[in-house]
Amino acid sequence: MTMMSPSRPAAGFWSSSRARHLMPIAFVTYSLAYLDKSNYAIASAGGMAGELGLSAGLDSLIAASFFLGYFLFQIPGTIYAEQRSARRLVAWCTVTWGLLAVLQGLLSSPGQLIAVRFALGMVEGAVLPSMVMLLGRWFIKGERGRANTLLILGNPVTVMWLSAVSGWLISVSDWRLMFVLEGAPSIVWGLLCLRLIKDRPTDARWLGDAERTALETALTAERHTVSTALPHASPAAGDTGRVYRKVLRSRPVLLLAAQYFFWSFGMYGFIFWLPAIIKEGSGDGIGATGLLSAVPYAFAAVAMLFNSRLSDRSGRRRIAIWPWLAAGALALLGSYAAGPHFPLALTLLVIAGLCMYAPYGPYFALVSELAPAGVSGAAVALVNSFGALGSFAGTYLVGWVRGTELGDAGAFGFMAACTLLSAALMLTVREPRIPAPGSAAPRPAGTVNGPEHRHAPAGELSG
Repeated sequence: MTMMSPSRPAAGFWSSSRARHLMPIAFVTYSLAYLDKSNYAIASAGGMAGELGLSAGLDSLIAASFFLGYFLFQIPGTIYAEQRSARRLVAWCTVTWGLLAVLQGLLSSPGQLIAVRFALGMVEGAVLPSMVMLLGRWFIKGERGRANTLLILGNPVTVMWLSAVSGWLISVSDWRLMFVLEGAPSIVWGLLCLRLIKDRPTDARWLGDAERTALETALTAERHTVSTALPHASPAAGDTGRVYRKVLRSRPVLLLAAQYFFWSFGMYGFIFWLPAIIKEGSGDGIGATGLLSAVPYAFAAVAMLFNSRLSDRSGRRRIAIWPWLAAGALALLGSYAAGPHFPLALTLLVIAGLCMYAPYGPYFALVSELAPAGVSGAAVALVNSFGALGSFAGTYLVGWVRGTELGDAGAFGFMAACTLLSAALMLTVREPRIPAPGSAAPRPAGTVNGPEHRHAPAGELSG
C-alpha cells in the first residue's frame, strides 16, 4: 500500500489496486467510444456513400450530426452521474451506443443515419466528463493527471489501429458488417461495466481496508484544504443548484470552454486531414499512408504519459498545457514550410501531434479541480461540450479551406492559429494556489513518502 495525502502523491501509481483495477476499464471504455464514433469515415470511404448515393454535403452532415447530440447531452448526463450514479450512466450509455453503432449497418436512408448519429452523440456525450468526475473520487490530486491521461489514451491508441482493422473488415465483407462487428463489443462491455465499476471506494469489495481508509482520509483532507482556502467553493447543503449555476457562469470555466474549442478545432482538423496531407506529400498509396499516419499517435501516447507524470509530481497544471500547445502550433507551420522536403515535414507533423495530445491529462485534472468536488463533472461537461463544437468546426472548416484557393497553406495556418490561440487563452486562466494542509493524513504502516505538492488548484468560482 502506498502512502496517500492531499499534498503527497502515491509513491507508485501502479502499486495501488485502484489503478490496476480502474484504469484498464477506463481505457477500454473510451477506446470503444472513440471507435464507434470514428469508424463512420472509414465506412463512407469504403462504399457506404456510393451505395446510398450520398453527396459530399450530405455525407458531412450525417457525420457532423454526431457532434450536435454530443454537445447537447453532456451537462444533463453528467449531472445525473454526479447526483445519482456514474456507474449506471457509463454502463447503459455504453450498451446503448453499441446498439446504435450496430444499427448503422442496418439502415438505408440518409434521414435514418442522421437520427442514429445524433442519438449516438447523445449517449456518448456524458461518458468522458462522467469518467473524469468518477476518477476524481478514486485518485488524489497527485495521481489525477496520470489517471485522466490513461483514460484519454484510448483516443490515440484507437486511431493507430482503427483504419487498418476497419479497412480490412470492409475488404473481406462490407461496410455494413463492419458497423455490426465493431458495435457489438460495446454492448457486451457495457453490461460488464455494471459489475466492474463502482461509484465510490466504499462500494468496492476488492479494495483493501488499509488502502480505502488512507484514500478516504486523503480526499477528505483535500476537500478541507479547498474549503478552508476558498470557502465559497463548497456547496452548502441543499444549495447544489445555485453552485451549478455559479460554476457554469464562472470566469475560469468559461475561459477553459473557449480555450478547448480552439484546441479541439486544431486537433480534429489535424486528425481528420492528416492522412490526406501525408498521402499528398509522400505520393505513397493508401496502405503506406495508413502506416505513416499512425506514427504521430505512437509518439503522442508516450508524450501524454511523460507530461502527466511530470504534472502530478510538480502539482502544477497550467505549465503542463500551454507550452505544448504553442509548440504544436509552431510545428504545424513549420511542417507546411518544409514543403517538398517530406521527411522534415513528417517529422514536424509528428511533433505537432504529440504536442497537441500531451496536455490532455493535466488539462482535465485542472478543469475538475477548478470546481467543487460535488459539481466538478458539470464544469468538465461544459468544457467538453465546447470541445465538441470545436471538433465539428475543425473537421468541416479545415476541409473547406483546403478546397479553396488557400489550399494546404490556409489549412495549416488555420489549425496553427487556433492552436496558438488556445495556448494564449490558457495563460488567462489563473491557477489558484492553495497552501498544503497543516497535517498529513493518517496512513497505514509501511507507506512511502512521495514528493510534496506545495500548491493545489481548486474551486475558483469568481467572475
